[in-house]
Amino acid sequence: MTAQTYVPSLLSRAGAVSALTIAAVGGTMLAPGATAEAHAAHAAMALRIAASKQGAPYQYGATGPHSFDCSGLTLYSYKRVGKRLPRTAQQQYNKTRHIPPSGRHRGDLVFFHYGSNVYHVGIYAGRGKIWHSPKSGAVVRLERIWTRGVWYGRVN
Repeated sequence: MTAQTYVPSLLSRAGAVSALTIAAVGGTMLAPGATAEAHAAHAAMALRIAASKQGAPYQYGATGPHSFDCSGLTLYSYKRVGKRLPRTAQQQYNKTRHIPPSGRHRGDLVFFHYGSNVYHVGIYAGRGKIWHSPKSGAVVRLERIWTRGVWYGRVN
């Protein structure tokens, strides 16, 4: 019996079988990097969306598409790529997978904090810079991270 006839035969005998089990029996496995690759693609798209909002005015509580506060920009950018984030910077920090600075990648979230309280968030753009909506009277912009006291989070 060949692999081509064995798998369909197994399906008809087994009924509802998981795709992973069938793949393992058939001699192939799902690509182990598929999850990491999917994350990287979502992060890159979210980063591009944030960058496309350059010049949009800061407005407290705004979640786009024409004005934003800091967490509104991250929420909007990730929502556009099908990822859900809570509303505030602190809630977003609590929801993300925390990563060390050495493990940060473009598209990860950068959280500014005072003690254990997160007060600001942006999207890591690489080379020590973030896209963010900084404060009242300012606009969405690319800016160098101005302190070492930041935490990083990866959107799942």
